[in-house]
Amino acid sequence: MFFRDQIFFVVVVVVVVVVVVVVVVVVEVVVKEVVVVVVVVVVVVVVVVVVVVEVVVVVVVVVVVVVVVVVVVVVVVVVEVVVVVVEVVVVVVVTAAATTIAEVIVVVVVMVVVVVVVVVVEVVVVVVVVVVVVVVVVL
Repeated sequence: MFFRDQIFFVVVVVVVVVVVVVVVVVVEVVVKEVVVVVVVVVVVVVVVVVVVVEVVVVVVVVVVVVVVVVVVVVVVVVVEVVVVVVEVVVVVVVTAAATTIAEVIVVVVVMVVVVVVVVVVEVVVVVVVVVVVVVVVVL
């Protein structure tokens, strides 16, 4: 009887140890798999968010640059049209009223001043556009 009890005890202990080891191994494997899945999901979400943010930023920058360029082109065209109209009016009025060479010289000087002012305005507009585009791209 003593040996049967000892054998039974040993069998029970071995079965318990095997069950505990199997449970520990299964839990360890499951935990590792869950951790791997969670890490992969987090990495995928972070990558997707970063890509979406980069795309949005690029789209915003492109839209801002296009809007700025269109506005500048419109302003430059309007300035050119105004200058041409002013020059035509000045030439017509002054030429009609001019009776001496001095008056014709005044017309020429006025035209030169108008052209210089237009060139300066266009240079300022171009510089402002370049600065705005650089600031937008850098930010």
